[in-house]
Amino acid sequence: MSTLRDLHFENSFSRLNPAFFEVVDPTPLPEPYLVAFNPAAAELLDLDPSVREYPELLSYLSGNQRLPGAEPLAQAYAGHQFGVWVPQLGDGRAFLLGEVRNSRGESWDLHLKGAGRTRFSRFGDGRSVLRSAVREFLASEALHGLGIPTTRALSIVGSELPVYREQVETAAVLLRLSPSHVRFGTFQYYAARGETDRVRELADYVLERHYPALLLSHRERSEAIYLACFGEVCRRTARLIAQWMASGFAHGVMNTDNMSILGLTLDYGPYGFLDEYDAGFICNHSDTGGRYAFDQQPAVGWWNCARLGESLLQSLRGGKAAEASGSGASHLRDDLADAWQEELDSYRPAFTAEYLRLMRGKLGINGKSTDDTDDSDQRLIDDLLEVLQSERLDYALFFRELCGHCVNGEQSTMNSDCSSDLKVWLARYAARLRAEGSIDAERAERMRKTNPRYVLRNWVAQEAIEQAQTGRFDLIEQLRRMIADPYAEHPGMERFAEPPPAGAREIAVSCSS
Repeated sequence: MSTLRDLHFENSFSRLNPAFFEVVDPTPLPEPYLVAFNPAAAELLDLDPSVREYPELLSYLSGNQRLPGAEPLAQAYAGHQFGVWVPQLGDGRAFLLGEVRNSRGESWDLHLKGAGRTRFSRFGDGRSVLRSAVREFLASEALHGLGIPTTRALSIVGSELPVYREQVETAAVLLRLSPSHVRFGTFQYYAARGETDRVRELADYVLERHYPALLLSHRERSEAIYLACFGEVCRRTARLIAQWMASGFAHGVMNTDNMSILGLTLDYGPYGFLDEYDAGFICNHSDTGGRYAFDQQPAVGWWNCARLGESLLQSLRGGKAAEASGSGASHLRDDLADAWQEELDSYRPAFTAEYLRLMRGKLGINGKSTDDTDDSDQRLIDDLLEVLQSERLDYALFFRELCGHCVNGEQSTMNSDCSSDLKVWLARYAARLRAEGSIDAERAERMRKTNPRYVLRNWVAQEAIEQAQTGRFDLIEQLRRMIADPYAEHPGMERFAEPPPAGAREIAVSCSS
């Protein structure tokens, strides 16, 4: 185990062409104090658990002192924000310190968020507020606990430095970890400028660092290898969003600059977990048109993949990517474009298969599938969601209670107090389970490992934020432990499994969150 001073930095991104970034150090944070530290994330870096007691900890985690071997920089990228092309975005308040390789051979980017201005800050102050840092710290650990690919959070360092958002708040810096911070928008930035050499350089970098198996399966760097990589990104993205949907998670701001090239959850802002099931749930108060509503996420994921494919294909063919096209690569009528379209089209079946698999797991359906059962199980799922919608039933609580539903002669508590529509559905569900010989006790055990007792509801995160704003940080750690194993019972934390208390449904989160 090591200390922060002993981390082994490799800094491969800083070896790329200087056009990819600005070399810049974080801005010192006045009088920093520790808000949260995640020992589970520290293990990813082989850090000694006692590192939080080291006197230099705050200087390193706040960006006030450069970690030995780190080479801080701000990455350049562009993107479609709410469908509108923005030609230059970039890390306006975040700093890639470099990547660290652990003893298991894993490589992790260290990324300081909220640590000051860069040339990409535009009119921003380069800071994060305590509220947003707490939300990201908890959300990334919550999704990890659910088994969903995500960035991780190592620490939050706070300061009394005033930061102006809708109101005056205090500053905070979050240190997050990710295998990569390359985004769809990183490719878009250079493709839109016609810088085909940069696009290819970035694609080669992503292949070598993150998709080495593709390099082994292709003898030469032809269009075929980039085609294969694009298809893999599409399918990873599809499976990620299927996991969001099955878990009742809404990201809230699926701009192309917030989409990871690795298919992991990146850039937490106005996210939200479903309380009462509402397919059209809009978690982002800034999303007045509902572009990123819960039920729009699968289609938006496809649209974003189309934008990535458009940038790659047109650039590698020597062209310039359209800045705001909605048609994707499919308008290019040649054999190569058709092949790229096939890879893009692999998104939808990948999503459908993963979502069906996950929802079968939530329902405890464990039998072998055929085309016929695929169709009937999908109808069973769709009809359940219609009942949840019409009855305004709590998504997480319903599935957790369903774990104890008996179908082999014993009376279930769910049958005693539910609507006629739900009773009809439960009868169909019971017939499906009996058809595969499902055993109640065995199914219940499986389902309790798939349907969480706890999800990070907005009111729960808000309570941790409000306590932190008064200098009380214990609840953040208690919640971190709870969401690290959301399927278990946590004595003393039972109230955090409940729906929002009176007044809590009005909590509004926006892009400033």
